[in-house]
Amino acid sequence: MAEVDVVIMAAGKGTRMKSKLPKVLHALAGRALLAHVVDTASQLQPRNVVVITGHGAIEVEAATAGYICAGADFSINFARQEPQLGTGHAVQQALPLLGDDGVVVVLSGDVPLTQADTLRQLIAVGGGDKLALLTLELPDPTGYGRIVRSGAGEGDAVQAIVEHKDASDTQRAIREIYSGIMAVPAAPLRRWLARLDNKNAQAEYYLTDIVKMAVADGVPVVAHKISDEVQVAGVNSPVQLAALERAFQQRNALSLMEQGVRLADPARLDVRGSLQCGQDVSIDVNCVFAGDVALGDGVQIGAHCVIANARIGAGAVIHPFTHIDGEKLGVTVGAGSLIGPFARLRPGAQLGAEVHIGNFVEVKNATLANGAKANHLTYLGDATVGERVNIGAGTITANYDGANKHRTVIGDDVHVGSNCVLVAPIHIGAGGTVGGGSTLTKDTPAGALSVARGKQVSIANWSRPLKKAKP
Repeated sequence: MAEVDVVIMAAGKGTRMKSKLPKVLHALAGRALLAHVVDTASQLQPRNVVVITGHGAIEVEAATAGYICAGADFSINFARQEPQLGTGHAVQQALPLLGDDGVVVVLSGDVPLTQADTLRQLIAVGGGDKLALLTLELPDPTGYGRIVRSGAGEGDAVQAIVEHKDASDTQRAIREIYSGIMAVPAAPLRRWLARLDNKNAQAEYYLTDIVKMAVADGVPVVAHKISDEVQVAGVNSPVQLAALERAFQQRNALSLMEQGVRLADPARLDVRGSLQCGQDVSIDVNCVFAGDVALGDGVQIGAHCVIANARIGAGAVIHPFTHIDGEKLGVTVGAGSLIGPFARLRPGAQLGAEVHIGNFVEVKNATLANGAKANHLTYLGDATVGERVNIGAGTITANYDGANKHRTVIGDDVHVGSNCVLVAPIHIGAGGTVGGGSTLTKDTPAGALSVARGKQVSIANWSRPLKKAKP
């Protein structure tokens, strides 16, 4: 097989998106459209990837650097297309970055869901010496370039691609369209691009004109026709982006169910990253998974949960309306734990087995050992909590002094009463008890009862202030 170079066209403004953000940076399934295309290109094991930029070039180029996976063995380069004079003109800008000894695969930065296997088949059909086009039949081909063949049969040779605005009525009746994706030998591509002109309805340099040049030069033009419209669907408006989002999520939901995941409603699931599920996982409606999420065997996810960058251990139950976001530090929930409803686990929350985090409890950069419980109305930040600790309602670890964060350490088997403030840095000794309503500022010994609150006073026959009469 010849070396593969990939050219991704990402120079367009995307006027119909009605946004300041370059079109290829709009998100689908939590990632930029262009990021999906770069991922697909990387699966072809290319020698080189050239991204053609134009509108918002600086922003697009800066973002693209973050789309390359660690350990990638291909280079990525950029070619500027300014002004934008058509698809042929775009690929002309990439020529100085391409060798003559390979196959060039042309992709679009706003067509995010093409599968790598489809592109491998396209390259194989081209065989390294033919011009291979990815085509599709549509019931309404309006707006697309039509595949003109030598006859009416599917096996007849491709003669040209005619853009919709330049097509005759007869040609517009053709339903086989060009997807915008091709695999073409690099050496003849260079010759053909040099011969392009802009004598057409849009006064642009069409890349599709190289088809008739290939035919004239005796280079075979072959079509690899697929039936999956989603793979070649582009994004030109928020409406199209939303439709493609739902198509992606529907396919993702189907894949999860085929793996054995129980989805209460496949139409109400959003995966915006990687979701790995063990056996007998169940997910209720309107849940969002982002980043890198793994659910162990038997995990139950309640309705309306948002979970990002987290590992949920086997048998854990995440009750409805729980928000878990590990960001870069990640979140770990141990096996058999019960979380929520209305709980929030923030970056660095590391929970052992059988931990209970209840409603309106927030955990950040804290470790809770096996069996620890904070069942309601609590903040645990920058804390190390031992085994079987019970945290009463309304308790907080006061971890911030206005300039620096400090850590709270709570030993095994501690019982903290309700409405307590533990002012860090502080160490609560193992087996100790903190009386309700206490504000502790000093370490406590193991096994001790620690109480720090004002003496209760009752004033008999006290009268509340009365409102002054209006004049």
